[in-house]
Amino acid sequence: MSVKSEFLKTPIEHVDITRDSVVPIVEAMGQMAYSARDLHRAATIYDRMLRDRECGVILCLAGSLISAGLKRVFADMIRNHMVDAIVSTGANIVDQDFFEALGFKHWMAEDRFKYGLDDDKLRELHIDRIYDTLIDEDELRVCDETIQKIADRLEPRPFSSREFVGEMGKYLAETGAKTGASIVLEAYREEVPIFCPAFSDCSAGFGLVAHQAARHGKPKVSLDSAKDFYELTRLKVKNESTGLFMIGGGVPKNFAQDIVVAAEVLGHDVPMHKYAIQITVADVRDGALSGSTLKEASSWGKVDTTYEQMVYCEATIAVPLIVGYAYHKRGWEGRTSRKWSSSLDKDQV
Repeated sequence: MSVKSEFLKTPIEHVDITRDSVVPIVEAMGQMAYSARDLHRAATIYDRMLRDRECGVILCLAGSLISAGLKRVFADMIRNHMVDAIVSTGANIVDQDFFEALGFKHWMAEDRFKYGLDDDKLRELHIDRIYDTLIDEDELRVCDETIQKIADRLEPRPFSSREFVGEMGKYLAETGAKTGASIVLEAYREEVPIFCPAFSDCSAGFGLVAHQAARHGKPKVSLDSAKDFYELTRLKVKNESTGLFMIGGGVPKNFAQDIVVAAEVLGHDVPMHKYAIQITVADVRDGALSGSTLKEASSWGKVDTTYEQMVYCEATIAVPLIVGYAYHKRGWEGRTSRKWSSSLDKDQV
């Protein structure tokens, strides 16, 4: 009879962009064609964002990026003030980053698992699969329970996802993260706000459902998605020059782009996002948001077209090259934390 240890043998290792410089290869790609030249231009735009001291950088994360080995990249971006706010799916932040900070791991799956032939066996063992990555479902339940524990100790009121993720960071700071790098913890330390507009669509949802069910009609913690939108819009109003670094598409992409329009609705004449990069494998043919171009976003008044670049590439390939290039070009040196999280707690528009 199979046991979990037969499948959960080799942990995913998170790539370290700080160790080796990719500047020469990315610069060489600038003299090539197709996606190589696009990637080079995206890397130079990101470097330009960081050198523009007026620009607030918003990182958007969609897809399973942390489980795939990119956690350290994003943690290093926060540590080195290469990002000022994050908009993400809940899965990246809770099921994957916070999950690992609690001491758990994602595991490499053998190639045969990619084809789904053994998913019934995995289900029997309480092992979940993300393409070629495996997770222990029983450990995910511990993550759910920890979210409930955090909710139980909070004042029973509506929270923005930014506020709740901040409480998750506070919990890790108090109890001790069991990993060397955590996006949630680093963002808490550097006061980088993390927004998850669809926060309940992950382990946070299970924990909050359990919290609310246990309250039996008494006041409870809830999530206010309109407050999320309002908070990020306030940041745009206060920091008119902004740049987007979008990985994947979906809700994080639209949420971050839409704050320009939201600011206008509130009566503020703010400029479009000055810089924009999107890494995606989606295209425009099916009309989905993930594949809509940045030039299309310009027609909505969201993104300026002077410094924008689509990169049609899978994220685990493109992200280490683009961020590694900007890291080793050192344009971020001298940038300081904007402390947007604390400013949102204090100020009103």
